[in-house]
Formats: sequence, structure tokens, C-alpha cells
Amino acid sequence: MEAVIITGMSGAGKTLALNHFEDMGYYCMENLPPKFIVDFVELINNSTKTIEKLAIVIDVRARFFEDLSETIQNLKKMDCELKVLFLDSSNRTLINRYKELRRPHPINPNGSLSDSIELEREMLNDIKDKSDIIIDTTRLSPTGFKNRLNSFFFNGNKRDLVINIESFGFKNGILVEADLVFDVRFLPNPYYIEELKVLNGKNEEIQNYVMSFEDSNAFLNKIVDLLEFLIPKYKAEGKSMLTIGVGCTGGKHRSVCLAEKLFIELKKSHSNVNISHRDERLW
Repeated sequence: MEAVIITGMSGAGKTLALNHFEDMGYYCMENLPPKFIVDFVELINNSTKTIEKLAIVIDVRARFFEDLSETIQNLKKMDCELKVLFLDSSNRTLINRYKELRRPHPINPNGSLSDSIELEREMLNDIKDKSDIIIDTTRLSPTGFKNRLNSFFFNGNKRDLVINIESFGFKNGILVEADLVFDVRFLPNPYYIEELKVLNGKNEEIQNYVMSFEDSNAFLNKIVDLLEFLIPKYKAEGKSMLTIGVGCTGGKHRSVCLAEKLFIELKKSHSNVNISHRDERLW
């Protein structure tokens, strides 16, 4: 049986994630006390009506939340293909979301949002460290969030390493969930060429310009060589996904172009490769 435990910061998107898992055919539950999860999985395994895919949201509202770490360890000992998904977001984004919804924070409904968020972070530190997949939803639209879930859980051969390539702009913040970040700000910037400024890195004109420089091709080749060395090492360690960030100043020209070129190269030898552009909505 496949099982996914969805946890993380309140307001980071756990309900949206659970709804998407349900749409994808998972049997879904919310805030089952952690100690009951093992009993429920055993019940499923002994039942004639099998459930092959299970998704459970667990957050700090659940009773005996402190038992979650032990529950995760017990599930991994059972006949259960378990993944722990942790959803995070910046404090400012969480505060804005709570203000929009006009709802109190579950940690301390009568206290300040900032203090409640910081306390929740402390409570979740251990679980975050033990999570298999971490998604930061700070700058993700609902559609972008679903696409990210699809890349981790619903595309291709899930036994293979999932490789996610994502462009971003440093001026909008670093890609916090990236395992590897490559900075391409040393390359000539099309932004300063009037006829190229309004285009983006997906356009042929931008790609022709950026890749016309020897440094661009040399850098791309070095990244590919490094990744072809690292990817088998990550697989051997049991890593389930690898997020590669490619950043430039604004996340519109150079990073998008290099990310697209890297995507093409890695697709030649790897089955689970996805690409996205974090700051595309700002173009």
C-alpha cells in the first residue's frame, strides 16, 4: 500500500493537497490521531476491501501530535510504501493568508499570529527534518502547487528519482526548496537589449542570444557532467526527488533559458524530469 502523510505549517496548503490526492484516487483522512494510523493501516491490510493508496493530513491540531515521529517509524517497518510530505511557507505569507480568511491560528486563537507561527515552527522542526519531500508554497498559485504535487507523486515511474528543474529570480528570493542552486547571473543579460527585454527565456530569440556565448555552453556542459555524476549517488542513497534551481536576477531570461536547455539534456537519459519557472507569473 502507498501511504502519504501530509503535514506542515498551518495555512501552507494541506487541505488543498489532500483534495488533490483525493482527486487522484487516494483514500483521504484528516487529523487522525497519530497512534491510530498504525492500527488503521493494519486494519486495511487485514481487510478484504483493500485500499491501495492512502493520504492523511496530520497537523498540530491532532491529539497526541507528538507521537507522529514514532508513528512514522512504525509505518516504515510495515508493508507500507510511506512518504512524508511537509508543506511550508514564509511567515509573511502565512500571516496574509490568515488575514484574508479571517481565521484564528490553531496554536493560540487569542494570541498574535506571529508568535503562534513561530511556536508552530518549533513544534514541527523534528518532523520537517524527517520528511521525504518539502514544498514551499510561498509563491505557488493553486495550479502551480498542484503541478508540483503531480511532479512528485503522479508522473512517470515513481520508483525512479524525480528530478525537478526550476528557474527563479534572486531578486524575488532564493528557491528555498532546492537541493542544488546554479547562479547564471554572470552571463550577458538580454534585459539590456531593447528588442529582447520584453521576451522571456522560452523564446527562440532569447535562447539564441544567451547560448551564443561560449561561457553559456561551457557552463551548461559542466552542470550536466556534475549532475550525471551526482544523480546515481543520490539514487544509491535512496533519495526520491532532486530539486535543481537555476537563478538569474529576475527569473525571466537567462535562468529560464538555461533551465530549458538543462531539461532537454537530462530528459535524454532520465525518465522523471520536470521543469517549471517559479517567477513566470511576474513576466
